[in-house]
Amino acid sequence: MCLAIPCRIVNRMDDGETALVELAGNRRSISLALTPEARVGDWVLVHVGVAIQVLDQEEAKASLAAWRELADTGAEGAGTARTGDEAAGTAGRDE
Repeated sequence: MCLAIPCRIVNRMDDGETALVELAGNRRSISLALTPEARVGDWVLVHVGVAIQVLDQEEAKASLAAWRELADTGAEGAGTARTGDEAAGTAGRDE
C-alpha cells in the first residue's frame, strides 16, 4: 500500500530537483525528480520524501479532508481495537 500526503510547495531550491513543502505549519525538503513541472504554490502528493504527482487545489483539499476524517476515526476507535482472532471471529475457539 502506498500512502502519500498532499503538501504545498513554498520554495524550489536552486538545484532544480528539490523543493521545500509545507503542511500544517511543518516544512520539509522533498525531491521533485518525478514532478519537474511543479512550481511554487502548487500542491504535490508526497510519498517517502518524493513528489509523485501535481494536484489541483480541489484534489488536495479533498485528500486532506479524507486524512482528517481517518485520523478522527482512528482516535475514536483507539480504545476498541481487536486482536486478529477477535476480528476473524475465532477468539476462544479450540482447534
